[in-house]
Amino acid sequence: MALPPYATISQRVGYYGLRIGCGLVFFFLVAPVLVIIPLSFNQDPFFTYPMAGYSLRWYEEIFGDGPLSILWQRSFVNSLLIALCSTLLATVLGTLAALGLNRAEFPFKSTVIAILISPMIVPIVVIAIGAFYFYAQIGLVGTHLGIILAHAAIGAPFVVITVLATLSGFDHNLVRAGSILGASPVRVFRKITLPLIFPGVASGGIFAFAASWDEIVIVLFMAGPEQHTVPRRMWSGIREHLSPTIIAAATLLILLSILLMLTMEWLRRRNERLRGINQP
Repeated sequence: MALPPYATISQRVGYYGLRIGCGLVFFFLVAPVLVIIPLSFNQDPFFTYPMAGYSLRWYEEIFGDGPLSILWQRSFVNSLLIALCSTLLATVLGTLAALGLNRAEFPFKSTVIAILISPMIVPIVVIAIGAFYFYAQIGLVGTHLGIILAHAAIGAPFVVITVLATLSGFDHNLVRAGSILGASPVRVFRKITLPLIFPGVASGGIFAFAASWDEIVIVLFMAGPEQHTVPRRMWSGIREHLSPTIIAAATLLILLSILLMLTMEWLRRRNERLRGINQP
């Protein structure tokens, strides 16, 4: 929002002061990232400036063919597999829950919503301990399935919230019109409801993917040697052998996070266009 030409001096000071303050806060948050990324190209195994030279040796340790490279590559495969499967499960369950909560009116509805989104509020270590004791009784500790189910539990609330927010402006007369014209409920959902709420579903899925990809506490409790993810491998590297390879892996995670944020911004703009909101 631009400052009007008739603004007073105090309004101008507040206007520009707020933007300068926001810029300083943003720089404070981003500065560590700006410092870390160049170090992943350092030729020497040091974490200090100035750098002696630039090299891709630390990325080669991730994507090469050595014993350590195999461990890193296995970690990336595990992270991708667990994140994709948990995202799919969380997206399906969260979307169905949001659709049911949006259309139904029943007692204690707010309590049910609070329970569904509680994994976002409860400390992750509490969830990890509970999941460990529960899954240990049914033999899912140290398995990919156990980690996928646990990550789906922490990712589903993001889907519920985003889909509920999208459904708040949904015109249910379109669903009624489809039913009146003879379409089955499945066809109405596939042709009318899903295309209109897809930006919210996709946004929730991206949040769920990010939550699973970066999660480490549950993995520390439940993963065996064959289920190490990238955050778990980075944690082990920090404790056992501090190497710039960890910084290279962190840089890849940062790039993935940026890609996810750009995708979410594209989905937000697409959702606004579908709702007829003009873009600046």
